[in-house]
Amino acid sequence: MSDMSSQTREELGKISVRVPRRIIKVIKDRSRETGDKESEIIREALEDYVVKKNAKKTAYQLALETGLIGCAKGLPSDLSTNKKYFKGFGKS
Repeated sequence: MSDMSSQTREELGKISVRVPRRIIKVIKDRSRETGDKESEIIREALEDYVVKKNAKKTAYQLALETGLIGCAKGLPSDLSTNKKYFKGFGKS
């Protein structure tokens, strides 16, 4: 949750957005349930959305998504994590 109390009006932007009635109902319901202001719920949702869309994925996440992890047949399933397989690795 962002702390709006520490920000001045000059630091805050304002935007108007048209939202389907079903979304407005969800926001109002959530506001009643949590006691949070509707504007805070909307700000938090936008912040979460923007952060997730801009988040960079790790090499592991990309490999997992593309199916590269575990794609080699006939090898131990713990090949990349078990230290016994690394004995002598990288030494001439």
